[in-house]
Amino acid sequence: MKYRLKQLRTSRWGFFTILVFLLWAKTLLAYVFEFNLGAEDPLQYLLLAINPLGTSIVLIGLGMYIRKPKRAYITASVIYILLCVLLIANILYYREFTDFMTINTMLGSTKSVQGLTAGSLSLRPLDLVYFGDFIIILGSYLVYGLLNIMRFVNHQQLIWPHFGCQMDRRPVAYHRPLATTVIGLAIFMVTMALSEANRPQLLTRTFDRTYIVKYLGLGPFTVYDAMKTVRTNQVRSQADSASMDKILSYTQSHYASPNATYYGTAKGKNLIVIHLESFQQFLLGMKIDGQEVTPFLNSLVKDDNTLSFDNFFNQVGQGKTSDAENMLETSTFGLSTGSLFATLGTDNTFQAAPAILNQTAGYSTAVMHGGSGSFWNRDNTYKSLGYNYFFSGDYYYHSADMNTQYGIKDKLMLAESTKYLEHLQQPFYSKIITTSNHIPYTITDEDSDFPDAGTDDTTVNNYFKTAHYLDAALKEFFTYLKKSGLYDNSIIMMYGDHYGLSNERNKAVAPLLGKNTSDWTSFDDAQMQRVPLIINMKGLKGGVNHTYGGEVDVLPTLLHLLGIDTKSYVEFGQDLLSTQHQQLVAFRDRDFVTQRYTVINGQVYDNSTGAVADNLSAETTARLNRDQKKVNKELRLSDRLNQQNLLRFYTPAGFTPVNSKSIDFTTSLQQVLQLEQNRGSASTSMYTENNDQSTTSDYKTDAPELDGHESYITKFPAAVQKQTNSTGSSVSSSSSSTSATSDSSILESDSSN
Repeated sequence: MKYRLKQLRTSRWGFFTILVFLLWAKTLLAYVFEFNLGAEDPLQYLLLAINPLGTSIVLIGLGMYIRKPKRAYITASVIYILLCVLLIANILYYREFTDFMTINTMLGSTKSVQGLTAGSLSLRPLDLVYFGDFIIILGSYLVYGLLNIMRFVNHQQLIWPHFGCQMDRRPVAYHRPLATTVIGLAIFMVTMALSEANRPQLLTRTFDRTYIVKYLGLGPFTVYDAMKTVRTNQVRSQADSASMDKILSYTQSHYASPNATYYGTAKGKNLIVIHLESFQQFLLGMKIDGQEVTPFLNSLVKDDNTLSFDNFFNQVGQGKTSDAENMLETSTFGLSTGSLFATLGTDNTFQAAPAILNQTAGYSTAVMHGGSGSFWNRDNTYKSLGYNYFFSGDYYYHSADMNTQYGIKDKLMLAESTKYLEHLQQPFYSKIITTSNHIPYTITDEDSDFPDAGTDDTTVNNYFKTAHYLDAALKEFFTYLKKSGLYDNSIIMMYGDHYGLSNERNKAVAPLLGKNTSDWTSFDDAQMQRVPLIINMKGLKGGVNHTYGGEVDVLPTLLHLLGIDTKSYVEFGQDLLSTQHQQLVAFRDRDFVTQRYTVINGQVYDNSTGAVADNLSAETTARLNRDQKKVNKELRLSDRLNQQNLLRFYTPAGFTPVNSKSIDFTTSLQQVLQLEQNRGSASTSMYTENNDQSTTSDYKTDAPELDGHESYITKFPAAVQKQTNSTGSSVSSSSSSTSATSDSSILESDSSN
């Protein structure tokens, strides 16, 4: 043992080992106590333990290649210091912004430092560990330096601290540097393989910066982000205003004028969009053991005030939910690979629904999502889109029985969102994102007693249960809207973002749809891409519309209903209600669906029979070829628009590009309440119109998690309660004075309702 310790102190590889160990220990402490990485299973905890090692060994081990001992030690030390600086900078940044530093953040380091508050910069006990070795070394050299001044004056030999270590001046064995690199790379490759097994398409889909750090570590994340930044900047540097001309020419010729019957029928109304996670069209009207999967939505579709579309398709790519949101907000397609939100959302210029509604009709705009704000880079992209407020995870109560993998249960999510809705200035545009109906579709018997579908696939069986739960949550929400009076001044749109059951599972559900598994084809997989689009408003001319369309068509449809013409905006979709709507639905993989045919990998299917369409006429073949060229063109132009950030070169008359730097989501509640207070009697919020009385007590839910904890609906969580105090107002969601306890407990008030 003594021999091993002596080797650590006196050999070059021992010195490098000490540096690697120190960096590894600091990183693990940061993983556990600083970063909320959300490890959920033993494999993820294992990855957290090993992912700092690979890159640390490779980088610090570079010093092994330098022959001269002093330079080798200095090189390894400098690399170690730089990696520590990267870690500490991310710790400080994360304390303030709950996010990791990107290359663009580092390049704008002055602004980043200005954004740090005293709370994030104040010294904490663990900081002594992060800075401890530097403090000890610098402090020792300072003390020895002062002593050496006296020694120098007295002509004595100078002495410097060495901490028991000795510089190894022996030549390094020829194989040791390469072996060190190989070991580091091997650990990194194992980390990559395990990460891909646990989270497929980790780098190509770019779910979240947190995911990359959790699986691969800070070093690889920084390198990955640097490569992505360089690639993006190279593409954008080649663009100019002339690149926009072809896109403008296409979108303006592609414009479909509004339907006079519907144009402006919702003018001035609140717009409430409910994002139905992984919700497919076939669920509507379906029964399991005689019970309807979606009894509320079934009744809503039959309502005279409801307009629904039964040939409406999701058009997402690898960005899944984020692609659906992008199409909803901008009427442009997601990217061919990865997520547009995650890749380009922070810096791109958009002409999106929040900004358009705010600038043209005075809407206040907000997103409500009970999960991490950084997932899909939402916390940055929503700013670029022009949202005023983002109520994410901290604005909702959380506990083990309330959480889903990506947020909180839908009954809780919709119920709690009302305390934010009622303080928004009207008219408002609010998007509420549900998460319960997300794979792996886990739900307790207490939450849903819906019968088992009886297939051999547990995921398929549970899909119907979580869909039934979501349907019940929607019923409770609509009941509140009507009781509170908000319904009368709102238009509510619900849409499914993408498929819930993948093609691999479609055959398991085939018998439930009255189809034979053996007869299932790619055509059937394509038809399963239908998702609901349901629009409900008091006085709306309803009915089931059979027009073929997709998610890229939603924005022009909604804006025309709200009385806002879209001709000057760059949109690839068309108003679904327009008589000029071309019923051509492009999928991200360049397949497409028309009113009569479905084309998959060049194979044409007849929509009426599902069979391969043989012996097509020359005219039909030519038309389908034109359709294919059109699909290819609009996908190509959309990619060019977003990848080159071309909207920076085109601003429609009356529109002002969003300044995302001026938007701060960390104080969304404070801003909402402050505006309400400043406007006084001129405020148009529901809270003000209700004589400064909350409507949240009108919300009734059978969610078991709220049994005895109804105040979760009416009170703000402790994590954001301080924002109500910062306004200088006594306003709260349900009482005139509140005091916070903890996130998992009820907020008591001095005077209750």
